[in-house]
Amino acid sequence: MAARPRVFDIDCRLAYTLDTPADFVFQLHAHEGPDQALESESVRLTPGVRSHVYTDPYTGQRFLRAQAPAGPLSVRYRARVAVRRPARERNAAEARVSELPDDLLHLLLPTRYCESDLLGSATTKLFGDLPPGVERVEAICDWIHRNVDYRLGSSTPTTTACDTFLNRAGVCRDFAHLAVTFCRALCIPARLAVGYAVFDKPPPDFHAMFEAWVGGRWELFDATRMSDPRGLVRIAVGRDAKDVAFATIYGAARSRAVVPEITRVA
Repeated sequence: MAARPRVFDIDCRLAYTLDTPADFVFQLHAHEGPDQALESESVRLTPGVRSHVYTDPYTGQRFLRAQAPAGPLSVRYRARVAVRRPARERNAAEARVSELPDDLLHLLLPTRYCESDLLGSATTKLFGDLPPGVERVEAICDWIHRNVDYRLGSSTPTTTACDTFLNRAGVCRDFAHLAVTFCRALCIPARLAVGYAVFDKPPPDFHAMFEAWVGGRWELFDATRMSDPRGLVRIAVGRDAKDVAFATIYGAARSRAVVPEITRVA
């Protein structure tokens, strides 16, 4: 019997002060796909400014573009989303590189924040002798959870997986980057996944997990162990953080509030 969906209400509020006119590209919209169904949504910008939503033809992810004059700008995104994510396959196997679909090969390569080439030797020493499959990915999560401290303010927007590995501290994005890096160094396709998640602490924020390709499908994992992957309302996936920023700003803008709230209603 198929599991009943988990239904969540999203109420995301952003506020900025613009010193000059600025352009924005937001990623706030819940992604629609086989495991997520959008029941309702709205977006409001105050004051009313020139804006439109477009969909990336390759990923299906939606972006909100806006042009705003100097002064205050507020954005509010609200949605109700049903998430039906299948249970993880306990015996899910890793695929040989020769068996991978063509469009996954780029997710084996190092990227700006995930230097799998530089951490290849360390990865092999830590995980190379473990049996391949979903349990090896879970072992990666276990190692990160045990050895990296979750500490607000311990990293910056330029912190990479190598930095996190050396500093042994970070936030959810850093945990996910390190897990992606370890997976790629083991020839497991992996990518960052960001969205709205339910957790008790820290204060409401966008949450980063990661996905690994095992058992012939993408499986979600949270190396922070702060949230249940079955309840992530996914916004976007990408090679690393540069692909999934919730706001990209072209101009002088100061953030006054970032409050992405999520409530489970069913």
